[in-house]
Amino acid sequence: MLKKEVISFFSSYMGLVSSLVFFVVIGLFLWVFPTEFNILDSGMASLEPLFYLTPWVYMFFIPAVTMRMFAEEKKEGTIEILMTKPLTEWNIVLAKYFAALTIIFVELIITLVYFISVQYFLSSHSVDIGGFWGSFVGLLLLGGVFASVGLFTSSLSSNQIIAFLLSVVVIFILYLGFDLMSHISALGGIDQVLGYLGIQYHYQSISKGVLDSRDILYFLTVAFLFLYLTVGVLKKRG
Repeated sequence: MLKKEVISFFSSYMGLVSSLVFFVVIGLFLWVFPTEFNILDSGMASLEPLFYLTPWVYMFFIPAVTMRMFAEEKKEGTIEILMTKPLTEWNIVLAKYFAALTIIFVELIITLVYFISVQYFLSSHSVDIGGFWGSFVGLLLLGGVFASVGLFTSSLSSNQIIAFLLSVVVIFILYLGFDLMSHISALGGIDQVLGYLGIQYHYQSISKGVLDSRDILYFLTVAFLFLYLTVGVLKKRG
């Protein structure tokens, strides 16, 4: 099932387009557009802009990866066939989840071209390699959380567009919503708690290249929560 999902994504029109958009958008901001993220304009051998931009691109790319994984099964009626196989709900969910992670990992590996480019064009400077790989792991953990959300929303509907939009909304709330609420003074002493509950707080910490066990535990916990909810949806259907 894992292999089927990965091949299906990369052989589909939507998969190719979303992958192309993923690289083009990030590439334009890093190398072409005259913004604060442009590496050549800054003259700094730093890939911090990559680790800032990618979560925002993730918000649309990962829902595009996961939106069809259950929604299409429901629409075509193959979910019933899948549920009759000698597989538990966890087997099904984890197979699709690791398929999504594989796709995300492949996309991230290809982004190493940006790392190589910085080393080539700004050879007089050196990239903090340790910090880069720490941040790279942070992106993979973030992708894992977003993928778990996408699978959950895909399990709720047979319409891929609805699954996509719902996933984008939930991811946005989790990533930025809690952080925005933490800046509301009227909430008083719970502002710090709200900030800690949000993904951005932990991602900003780990994107600096420091792999704190508390941040890793947070990402793993949130991912597990949404996978658990997805399993619950499948069981209820059964």
